[in-house]
Amino acid sequence: METIRSVKGTSDILPEESPKWRYIEAIINSLAEIYNYREIRTPVFEETAVFARGVGEYTDIVTKEMYTFQDQGGTSLTLTPELTASVVRSFIQHHFDQTYPLNKLYYITPLFRQERPQAGRQRQFHQYGIELIGSEHPEADVESIAFALHIYHRLGLGSGNGANQSHLTLRINSIGDSACRPPYLETLRNALQPHLEDLCKRCQDRFQHNTLRLFDCKNESCQQILSQYAPKITEHLCPACEQHFQSVLSQLEVLQIPYQVDATLVRGLDYYTRTTYEITSDLLGAQDALCGGGRYDLLVEHLGGSPTPAVGFAAGIERLIMALDALDLFPEFTDTLDLFIVVIGDDIRPHAYQMLQSLREKNIVCDMDLLRRSVKAQFREADRQNARYTIVLGENEIQAREATVKDMASGEETPVPFDQVENFILHGIRENQFQ
Repeated sequence: METIRSVKGTSDILPEESPKWRYIEAIINSLAEIYNYREIRTPVFEETAVFARGVGEYTDIVTKEMYTFQDQGGTSLTLTPELTASVVRSFIQHHFDQTYPLNKLYYITPLFRQERPQAGRQRQFHQYGIELIGSEHPEADVESIAFALHIYHRLGLGSGNGANQSHLTLRINSIGDSACRPPYLETLRNALQPHLEDLCKRCQDRFQHNTLRLFDCKNESCQQILSQYAPKITEHLCPACEQHFQSVLSQLEVLQIPYQVDATLVRGLDYYTRTTYEITSDLLGAQDALCGGGRYDLLVEHLGGSPTPAVGFAAGIERLIMALDALDLFPEFTDTLDLFIVVIGDDIRPHAYQMLQSLREKNIVCDMDLLRRSVKAQFREADRQNARYTIVLGENEIQAREATVKDMASGEETPVPFDQVENFILHGIRENQFQ
């Protein structure tokens, strides 16, 4: 019979890898609390309309990458390809704006896109991100950038404000709003129309319906045409967008956060307005983006809510792990038991398990053999699991109500009454922590 394997573009997170994920998630959760963000968890699938209306019907995500199916009632459903639209749907449905004037939300979630698997990009992948909904002011944009960088600094990829942010680059741009972007797009199309046939097929398809995405093309000849003929959007911003952008940049300078203005930086989703940014790393090769974000003042209204400004970012966990691995920045993860109970005789096992559960209820990390192996094999297992202590339980120990506790590092053995085992182990753990 043929062995069933995981689906192409998906990966198992194996037990030896999961500590890295927990480490990253713990830092995200900790900083979210410091920045006063609340966690939100949305379903892994939504009605397709959430993404068609929110992300944009002509975007690559909607036209090429979504996993879409019909349920038994005929409703079109889609596995979530990005979370901002889902969070906004939840924001509207549950009337968040009626409870808080400003909603600061964060998430850690799996997402799904049907695209060609590559390093750091799978068909099921994982992202964390924030959504700051309710503020139109530049300081909200700056907070989202500062939060994103703070996570990387805490993980060791940068050294904090004003210091060397090695391996990280913040690229930033403004793509205007509903007042200045349409006339700019018309100017852009007029400038490129004479050269349309020289663009690649994908750019020709994007030309009319998703014009900004022309700047995302990696084709060298297309980039040469754009560099020579395309006007810069930063030279076509309306006064309000220009003022907003300059305020974002000046506040970044106050925080001593280095940045590069990149007039070709656009986001692939229709809901973005004004500020867009990416944080990239030179540790990742050609696919160097760690994080992308920006302002999306139109999305709440597009999904049926009242006009509400918002800003946020999303960042991939797989790519982050690649960057951390490249610099060996993860701490050493060791599976260590406080105690392993060695059992002599099958009749003793119920008593041993009773002690085991009692100690676990006191938050002592402990285990015992469940394979009924020999005493010698049980001690080998205790060594393999790096147990600090072992307790030997046999008929004599049960009758005497006294256990033999062995310090696995020193080899010292100590008889300890059953009712004092907990305190003995906890005292030993505390001493080890301060040595």
